[in-house]
Amino acid sequence: MIIQVLLLISGLALLITGAHGLVDGASALAKKFKVSDLAIGLTIVAFGTSAPELVVSIFASFQNHQDIVFGNVVGSNNFNLFIILGITGLIAPMVVQSSTIWKEIPISFLGIALAYILTHHIFGTDQNILTRIDGLILLILFGFFLYYVNKQLKSDPVTIENKAATYSNLKTYSYIIFGLAGLVIGGRLLVTTAVDMATTIGMSEKLIGLTIVAAGTSLPELATSVVAAFKKNSDIAVGNIIGSNIFNLFFILATSAVIRPIVYDTVFDLDLYILAGGTIFVFIAMFTGKKKKLDRWEAAILLVSYIAYLVYVIQK
Repeated sequence: MIIQVLLLISGLALLITGAHGLVDGASALAKKFKVSDLAIGLTIVAFGTSAPELVVSIFASFQNHQDIVFGNVVGSNNFNLFIILGITGLIAPMVVQSSTIWKEIPISFLGIALAYILTHHIFGTDQNILTRIDGLILLILFGFFLYYVNKQLKSDPVTIENKAATYSNLKTYSYIIFGLAGLVIGGRLLVTTAVDMATTIGMSEKLIGLTIVAAGTSLPELATSVVAAFKKNSDIAVGNIIGSNIFNLFFILATSAVIRPIVYDTVFDLDLYILAGGTIFVFIAMFTGKKKKLDRWEAAILLVSYIAYLVYVIQK
């Protein structure tokens, strides 16, 4: 058991180190080709923080561990919304842009609703499965979201801090290659070890995915948002969380389904309800207390709610 825990930690460490290496190398490469800081921040850095979830879900899909796919995506989104947003909101009240309130948060809620409808095939068969067609639908919608983001940038440009260093070609490509290797090896190690642990201690793959795997793969988002909160840069802190949740639902879940149709266990319904409720709460919080701001007491409610949810899930 001790060996499995060490392997799990090693897998997480490789994932996070790999993501950082890939972001640093890709950012340096983009700088060489005169790509703007803004484009780097919204593409490479955004992808880098979600890379662990993507790699883990792809490996879980290939290996037919379907509960880990859903557990990782839904669990990561709940962890992002309740824990990361809760912690950053306690550090400093989060001022939120109007576009985030009226567009990004509703898009995130739409992703939850679509995940529920597609997995339950409310308008189709009785089988609970996310098919390749469903995955393609989500990917097409993700393409529309990227188009919206691009238009938003042109109409309302923002500044994203980028500290991409200038490296030699050898160092740049080394970061990219070793970063990718860390992601691949760490992802495979994490999924394999998580399944072994679940078998050893009699813990379901669902619970492993919702807790250990989800929390571990969300560490890059946690680090990014906490640093942004301390710097009083709430746009990046909140945008990172909402954007990551959209990415997880519309791209990562979709990619996993395209690789292999995913049978959906209805025990995840509660977790989707919690995610939907949390998203609605954040939306309503923008109009209570100080408008367009997540106050500390609201952030505290998010944290306490997640702890209560986690205790219930583990006991169940």
